[in-house]
Amino acid sequence: MKNFMALTMALLLTMSLAGCGGSSDDNGTVYRTLDEIKADGTINIGVFSDKNPFGYVDENGEYQGYDIYFAERIGEDLGVEVNYVSTEAANRIEYLQTGKVDVILANFTVTPERAEEVDFALPYMNVALGVVSPKTAVIDSMDTWNPEDEMIVISGTTAETYFIANAPEVKLQKYDSYATAKNALENGNAAAWTSDNTEVIAFANQNDAFTVGIPNLGSQDTIAPAVYKGNTTLLEWLNDEIVALGEEQFFHAAYEATLVDTYGMEFIDSLVVEGGVIE
Repeated sequence: MKNFMALTMALLLTMSLAGCGGSSDDNGTVYRTLDEIKADGTINIGVFSDKNPFGYVDENGEYQGYDIYFAERIGEDLGVEVNYVSTEAANRIEYLQTGKVDVILANFTVTPERAEEVDFALPYMNVALGVVSPKTAVIDSMDTWNPEDEMIVISGTTAETYFIANAPEVKLQKYDSYATAKNALENGNAAAWTSDNTEVIAFANQNDAFTVGIPNLGSQDTIAPAVYKGNTTLLEWLNDEIVALGEEQFFHAAYEATLVDTYGMEFIDSLVVEGGVIE
């Protein structure tokens, strides 16, 4: 009887995986290989919907931004449709590990800790942390930070990780979305907001009352696509794609199409990484 029950459970599990059209690792977590994505005709890509100019939804309900520009090319070169899945920073790893998305393209900074849980492809952008504050009370150094003040961060980001590890005395005001973080800063709920320097520079450029007093905080990092850990076929395809796109200066073109209005041409060579090669 026990053997019969075990056989039945194994059969049900096999049917379930087959129905999902995916593969699984030793832990039973389902992901889709490159061939399965092609066969399905759709790739699920996790992006931000509120982080202009990298990933956002415009007034017509369409996804736009630097990451979207890249995602569209991925779909084109794979010969599949792109299904965008809106994610928040704290959900990016979870969405990969649960099979909700095949790829994360949500301004995802590469860190050793994250690399233990997901596989990163080659980078396509440089990034550091920055701190934006009101022009009436500029924060230009953490050395003079008032211990009574609070710093806004997005949960699950490198900004949160940095302050927990390097400045635990700083009181953090945590939000799940970029929209609520920006609103909190505009409403004077905290002394400053720290995030990717690209994000805070964009915010300050669009809001005259604020300035980026600290444009580079901590180490220089990179942004890259991420896939489920162990999904080697998809990872290898993405790496080959990034190398090939570098030969045509694709990411410079993506910058000019989506970021130049925000940053101008001044930052293009310092932000863009072509072909996965960091110079």
